[in-house]
Amino acid sequence: MIVRLAISVMSFLLISASAIADGSDEAAWTALRNGDAVLMMRHALAPGTGDPANFKLGDCSTQRNLNAEGRAQARSWKPFLVAQGIEDVRLYSSQWCRCMDTATEMAMGEVTPLPPINSFFRNRSEGPGQTRETIEAVNAIPEGAPIVLVSHQVNITGLTGVYPASNEGVILALPLSEPARVLARVTPGE
Repeated sequence: MIVRLAISVMSFLLISASAIADGSDEAAWTALRNGDAVLMMRHALAPGTGDPANFKLGDCSTQRNLNAEGRAQARSWKPFLVAQGIEDVRLYSSQWCRCMDTATEMAMGEVTPLPPINSFFRNRSEGPGQTRETIEAVNAIPEGAPIVLVSHQVNITGLTGVYPASNEGVILALPLSEPARVLARVTPGE
């Protein structure tokens, strides 16, 4: 057990070092496939900023939603991930409709709501606590298929310092820390 852990840690450090050294994303993808990283992405294109004043969780008619371009962007993730050798994922999403719809449009399996990755755009003071909750929740997920999280710009920026575009993802080293260690920034078609 200790030997396996030591080998895993050494492999992770070598993968991470090579990703930084050669500038390629291949080491990050390998880490994601091997369970040594997680993909956290911003929802696909949902025009506008924030949420309307009458926002209600669970009522998509009161929220900013994906447009046709956003739905197409979300669908582009499956072939992109498959091309990287990732066909089975554990898909977690913010409860906001634009995130749940992004995850559903990806067509990669069941989508599990994960409240710690809900947006804190309206109440930025909740950001640090919610970021810690995200770290704890993700680090508590048992080993298995690669983990994909669909969230919001504020959550990704709070965790990493990266300001992602709509539909952009970051591959983050596991276990998550504060700040999270970014192994790569990825977007289908780029």
